[in-house]
Amino acid sequence: MIKYNPKNWFKLIFAIHKSDTLRIMWKELIYMGLFTVLVAYLEMTFFHETEVLKSLIGVYSLIGFVISLLLVFRTNTAYDRWWEGRKKWGALVNDTRNLAIKLSVLVEQKEERDFFERMIPNFVFAMKEHLRKGVKSEELDLLEGELHILQKEHIPNAISKAIYERVILLKKQGKITEEEFIVLDKNMNALLDNLGACERIKNTPIPFSYSLFLKKFIFIYVTTLPLAFVSEFGYYSALIATFVFYVFVSMEVLAEEIEDPFGMDDNDLPTDDLSIKIKKNISEIFLV
Repeated sequence: MIKYNPKNWFKLIFAIHKSDTLRIMWKELIYMGLFTVLVAYLEMTFFHETEVLKSLIGVYSLIGFVISLLLVFRTNTAYDRWWEGRKKWGALVNDTRNLAIKLSVLVEQKEERDFFERMIPNFVFAMKEHLRKGVKSEELDLLEGELHILQKEHIPNAISKAIYERVILLKKQGKITEEEFIVLDKNMNALLDNLGACERIKNTPIPFSYSLFLKKFIFIYVTTLPLAFVSEFGYYSALIATFVFYVFVSMEVLAEEIEDPFGMDDNDLPTDDLSIKIKKNISEIFLV
């Protein structure tokens, strides 16, 4: 995730970052400009007397308004997914802290404390990569007897199960009471609740038919836009059509990027930083 000062207007206006849609689509913008020039030439050479084309500007203004409404819905939906993901990771920070604080007070044996100090951050790091392309074993702090966890298809579930089994064992040994177990159980369940919510966000993209329709609608609108503008602006319609193309397609590109907020894109959530932060917090909590 890119960190920036939102109050620095001029720096943001003139910045060309690798996540900037202008840098991403510069080739398409050139192609669109050249295509518009070609359409303008053909229309001004062969169809400049056509009355129908001269009256199209009103129609395209109305269609542009409709597309704007669709794009507003599209970007709002994508941002809702991004923000919900951020809230779930914020809840994960709190839930891991709560679980670690309670266990650090209730559990006195060093071996047990070391287990929870390792496993709680392990769950977070496994969750982070599970939401991407797969868990990285080198990020997990596992002992030799715990390496079987890496053989599981759903590693965060396996780690959560190991934590739960150890807490159950402590209860059976009389090291924690039934009331204390009920309190811990709520925090342990919250870990998987956050994971399940993030999996829902990742695995439920915008419906295919809606995305397909919007892309086709934008493409047809932008490529035929010169037909309406050439009669009024001539070759300057190339600049207008290219700018409209840049605005509309940029909104769609940005929506596509943030609707899956757990990846490695510049505008995705800082889950790497959050995972490291959680690990440091847990280590400090269990520090004697």
